[in-house]
Amino acid sequence: MMKDILTSEIFMLGLCLGAFLTGKWVFARVKHPLMHPLLIAMALVILFLKLTGIDYDTFRTGSRIIHFLLGPTVVALGYVLYEQVKYIKGNAVSILVSVLAGCITSIVSVILLSKLFGADTAIIHSMTPKSVTTPIALSLSDKNGGIPALTAISVVITGIFGGMIGPFLFRKAKITSKIARGLALGSAAHAIGTAKALELGAVEGAIGGLAIGLMGFMTAVLLPVVERLFL
Repeated sequence: MMKDILTSEIFMLGLCLGAFLTGKWVFARVKHPLMHPLLIAMALVILFLKLTGIDYDTFRTGSRIIHFLLGPTVVALGYVLYEQVKYIKGNAVSILVSVLAGCITSIVSVILLSKLFGADTAIIHSMTPKSVTTPIALSLSDKNGGIPALTAISVVITGIFGGMIGPFLFRKAKITSKIARGLALGSAAHAIGTAKALELGAVEGAIGGLAIGLMGFMTAVLLPVVERLFL
C-alpha cells in the first residue's frame, strides 16, 4: 500500500515540486552557483529514491506529467518571441548560421571527447543530444540506442552549467549583443539557459526560445549524419 502511494503520479509530482522549492529556498540564502536549485532538487530526489528503493523507470513513469509539460513550456516561449519579432527581421541569416555552428560543434565535440576517453557507442549516443530540450533529447537518444537516464542527466547538467557560466563569459568577452547572448544560452543550454536569458532581458529570452526550437530541429536532422561521419 505504501509503495503504491510513493510511486503514484500525485506523490511524484509533489516530490519534484517540493525538492525544487527547497532548492530555491537554499539558493536564495547561500547565493552560490553550486547551490543551483536544480542541483539541490536532483540530489534530494536521488536521495529519496535510494532510501525508498524506487528505480528510475518507476520514477520517470510517475513524473511523466512533468516531462509532458516541458513541451508546452517551450512552445509558450513563442509568445515572448512574438513580442520581440522585430529583432529577428534582418538577422535571420546570422541566427540560422549561429545555431547551425553551435549544433555541429556540440555534436562533434561530444563524439571526439567521448572517443578520446574510451566511451562506448551507447554512451556517445546518450550524450550527443545534450544541448537540446529534454523531450527531443530523450527521443533522439532512444532511437539511436542511447541510455535515456544518462541523456536526461547530461541535458540537465549542460543546462545548469550553461546557465551559470554563460553570463560570466559574456562579461569577460564583453559580449553585449542581446541577440548573441540569447542565441548562445538557448542553443547551448536549452530551457535552463533560456530561463537565465530571460533574467538578462526580454530580447535575450525571446531569442533564446527561438534558439531552442532551431537547435532541436537541426540536431534531429544532423545528428544521424554527423554520427555516421565520426563513429
